[in-house]
Amino acid sequence: MSQVIELKSHPLVSHNLAILRSKDTDSQRFRESAQRLSSMVLMAATESLNTVEQSIETPMQRTTEMVFAEDIWFIPVLRAGLAMVDVGLSLLPDAHVGFVGLYRDEETLEPQYYYKNLPDYSTSAHSCFLMDPMLATGGSACAAIELLKSQGASDIRLLTLICAPEGIKEVFTKHPDIAIFTASVDERLNEIGYIVPGLGDAGDRYFGT
Repeated sequence: MSQVIELKSHPLVSHNLAILRSKDTDSQRFRESAQRLSSMVLMAATESLNTVEQSIETPMQRTTEMVFAEDIWFIPVLRAGLAMVDVGLSLLPDAHVGFVGLYRDEETLEPQYYYKNLPDYSTSAHSCFLMDPMLATGGSACAAIELLKSQGASDIRLLTLICAPEGIKEVFTKHPDIAIFTASVDERLNEIGYIVPGLGDAGDRYFGT
């Protein structure tokens, strides 16, 4: 079922968005804020995962806790998605990681593949977290989702930091079964396909290029 979970109303989210958006933020502070926001988005995205009860023996007595029932896969869209996967692994070190390499043709704005490393998801229960800090036109996200589905993925959640309404519409038009988790839904795309107000190029600012 199509849904967008936006976290911008939380003061911690808004505070870190202010750092990301500022043109005066250097790469180190940008990375730190992006990582903090990524952890918040991931917390929201994992809240509805299936869990099972597991028996645990503490030094004092036996008790139970709820643990994730399915394999969790982090799928960063290269290269900007790498900014989110490291945070994911710090929170869920047992998660698996696959990769999708896409770039956006600056003239046509269409996504182009250059790399993929994904398993056959049809063989086990799973949840796939597709990670890309920016959802702009939606072309790259849709291409990545189509690729994941062709590999048998069924539970796919798109994790972003900033979205444009046009990108959300594109994803939901082609993939109405996807949930989107984001720090902010921004105003619009400009004439060259960049999010406004946005934060510029997330990959360039994160990696200092």
